[in-house]
Amino acid sequence: MPIIVNIDVMLARRKMSSGELAEKIGLSATNLSILKTGKAKAIRFRTLTALCQALDCQPGDILEYREE
Repeated sequence: MPIIVNIDVMLARRKMSSGELAEKIGLSATNLSILKTGKAKAIRFRTLTALCQALDCQPGDILEYREE
């Protein structure tokens, strides 16, 4: 898939665990894992906004496009 999800990179930069992030944004650990692994088919703007607020970043820091 040409869309790469860099949540793991941002978590490492912020020294935050997945569990802590899931709790901060009100998402289940399972759904966060689906996002992190790139298996999600969509992401709500509300979730993307919450991720950006919790990780103090921009959407482009989380989502990246790469040609196949």
